[in-house]
Amino acid sequence: MISIEDVVIVLVLCAVLCLLSWRLGLLTVSGSLASFAMGMIIGVFGGIGWLFVLILFALTGFLVTRYKMDLKVKNRVQEGERGERSYRNVLANGAVPALVAVVTYIGGWEGQIPVLVYLSAICVAAADTTASELGILSDRAYMITTFKKVTPGVDGGVSLYGTAWALMASIFAALVGWVAIMGTVPEISVLIPIVMGISGCFIDSLIGATLETKGMVSKLWNNVTSMAFGAVIALLILL
Repeated sequence: MISIEDVVIVLVLCAVLCLLSWRLGLLTVSGSLASFAMGMIIGVFGGIGWLFVLILFALTGFLVTRYKMDLKVKNRVQEGERGERSYRNVLANGAVPALVAVVTYIGGWEGQIPVLVYLSAICVAAADTTASELGILSDRAYMITTFKKVTPGVDGGVSLYGTAWALMASIFAALVGWVAIMGTVPEISVLIPIVMGISGCFIDSLIGATLETKGMVSKLWNNVTSMAFGAVIALLILL
C-alpha cells in the first residue's frame, strides 16, 4: 500500500509537471487538468515507478511532437495549433494505463504480470505517437489496407520510416519501463510489451483506415482500443 509520503511526492510531481506543460504550451488547460488526474491515479494506485514511466512517455511524446514543427504546421499535419494536446489526447493515452493501475491495486496483483500488461499499453502509446509524429515527415506513406501511396498524415497511412521509429520507441519504453518499475535487468519477457507496442500501432492504423475514416469511431476511441488490445493480448499471453 502506498505511503502518505509517496502520495505527497506523486501530488507534487503531477502538479509541477502539469503546470510546466501548460506554461510551455505542450498541453491546453483541459489537457493539463486531465494529465494531473491521470498521473495521480497511476502514481497512487500503481506507484512512483509507474508514474515515472508515464512521465517519460509524455516527455518523449512532446519531443517528437515538436520536432520539425514548422514543417508540420506548413503541411497542416500538426496536433492543435503548435502541437499542444487537449484532455482528449490525454485521456486517449492515459485511460488504459490508469485502468490497469487501478485493477492491479484492487486485485492485489504483484510480480511481472501487471507490470508487463501496463508496459504493453504504454508501448502501444509510445509507438503510435512516435510513428504518427515522425512518420508524417516521410514522403513515402502507404495505406495499410491497400498499400497504395497516400499523403502523409492520412488515417491508416504507414511508412517504413515511421514504423522503424515506432519499433525503437517501443523498445525504449519497454526497457526503461522495466528498469524503473522492476529495478532489475530486463528479462526475456520484456519482449512481450515490445511486440505489443508495434502490433498495437498497426492496429491503430488499421482502425484508422477503416472505422475511423468512415466516422464510426473517433481518434480517441481508436487510441484507447489499440492500447487495450496491447494490454489484453499481453495478459492472455502471460496467463
